[in-house]
Amino acid sequence: MNFKEGEVLYFDKPYRWTSFALVNKIRYHISRKLGVKKIKVGHAGTLDPLATGVMIICTGKATKRIEEFQYHTKEYVATLQLGATTPSYDLEKEIDATYPTEHITRELVEETLQRFVGAIEQIPPAFSACKVDGKRAYELARKGDDVQLKPKTLVIDEIELLECNLPEIKIRVVCSKGTYIRALARDIGEALHSGAHLTGLIRTRVGDIVLEDCMKVEDFEGWLEQQEIDF
Repeated sequence: MNFKEGEVLYFDKPYRWTSFALVNKIRYHISRKLGVKKIKVGHAGTLDPLATGVMIICTGKATKRIEEFQYHTKEYVATLQLGATTPSYDLEKEIDATYPTEHITRELVEETLQRFVGAIEQIPPAFSACKVDGKRAYELARKGDDVQLKPKTLVIDEIELLECNLPEIKIRVVCSKGTYIRALARDIGEALHSGAHLTGLIRTRVGDIVLEDCMKVEDFEGWLEQQEIDF
């Protein structure tokens, strides 16, 4: 292992951790092992704190490959609660409105999901890392500012209904870079003439890297001790 020349590591990001916190933890352990104060470490694609799953972390010169990894197709498994919305479209914020769900059937859900396959326009969530006048949208949203974001074109390759226990559904989504699954949940809720928000999100794949390839952050220090390190 040569962390300065560059290594690519795969982690299962823990629940409630920010992507930044995971990068910091890995940088801390590598710096300590190498006995250096600084080493370049970065991640290839943010995951929300309330999401878990595949996160690619690059070190040293491999950080130049971050953009390449960001363009890889991603797969998610998302749990949606129908009939209620939150300002963040997930559990970060409290429910702000409720809607009827009696008219929703499994058939209606399956038919509606297929309308999102292909190239679609999506307005990113206000609680996102998108930049508005040089600031992160979530910083403004958390202060209570009105955040206006423009729609972005993205591609949904596949949507599959995995479970349908109305008013809760679980879906598998294969999509392009820039897709916000929280915003997809919002749009699915609206298309069903109801509301929806995420109650669970797992990134199960980035390119060819699947969850089974990923290390738990708590195992990293022990794993590092066993590696032959090239200084």
